[in-house]
Amino acid sequence: MPAPSARGEERGRGGVVPWARAGGHAVRGRDVPRAGFVLVREVVTPRWAPFRLGPPSLDGLTRRRGTGLVRLLHVGDEPVVVAVSGTVFAARAASEPAAREGLARMRHATGIDDDLAGFHARFREDAVIGRAVRANPELRARRNPDPWETLMWAITEQLIDMPRAIAIQRRMIGAHGRLFDTLRDSPGAPAIARRSPAELEACGLHAKRALAMIKAAREVAAGRIDWEGDLARLLAIREIGTWTAEMVQLHGLGRLDVVPAGDLGYLKLVGRLVTGRPKAIADEAEVRGFFARYAPWAGLAASYLIRARTLPGPLQAGTRWSAGAPRRAAA
Repeated sequence: MPAPSARGEERGRGGVVPWARAGGHAVRGRDVPRAGFVLVREVVTPRWAPFRLGPPSLDGLTRRRGTGLVRLLHVGDEPVVVAVSGTVFAARAASEPAAREGLARMRHATGIDDDLAGFHARFREDAVIGRAVRANPELRARRNPDPWETLMWAITEQLIDMPRAIAIQRRMIGAHGRLFDTLRDSPGAPAIARRSPAELEACGLHAKRALAMIKAAREVAAGRIDWEGDLARLLAIREIGTWTAEMVQLHGLGRLDVVPAGDLGYLKLVGRLVTGRPKAIADEAEVRGFFARYAPWAGLAASYLIRARTLPGPLQAGTRWSAGAPRRAAA
């Protein structure tokens, strides 16, 4: 792995990582020098090629910089700025361990380390998603760099459409998020744990979900959530159900075997596929049964299903949201 460097810009097989001198990041013509910061750079070989960076995040946290992305993260209270261009990852922080942790989180978020060869071998000719798989071989299931962030945003997305949820998220970032240079990070669990329900309601969050978010934040801040377990402590909180837990597992922890089955988009798509009726709505059990054929990549198959431009007629066996429909989900 390359040693930390403080050069103005680092070139690798993936392109140019836009860093200013002394580890600062370049911002459209003006440099932000930061003495005392280290820059750690990695050129990563994707475990599945082709690989392409996804778009900036709707919440405004992951931003486009030229042809790459830049994101502010925090390791504890230490800010880490991570830039990615192609397969070149670079992180700036006050300490090397924090910079390397930031790199690991962005590698997780981009899915560059996912080995998808088995999925593509099995499903590139699939009757339902095969065409989308062949057309978009670089697709990864979207992820947040941190499971807490996924949990927090999933709570904001319960039972409302995405534009309203994004507006709430942006208000929360503005009111309670963390600022470093020109970049913002989402509020950490300790910050939300200290908020009152009224402060979150002021951002547009429903009163019951504001209380649920604060309770969840206190559990996370206290280290009582076993992210790799069954998330039982989260599910014990009122207003947090299986859909929220499955969102965390898929989009926060990167578990490609999990589908958020209560998502209205999946309920509609599977209902249509199973019955042939455009307005049919499946139930959660039918959604799980439908995606069982794609194990252990059900979550990735779901990402392809919402990108399928055409769907076959009703399926004879088996019983995230639609691109053209508002996204709503149960807790």
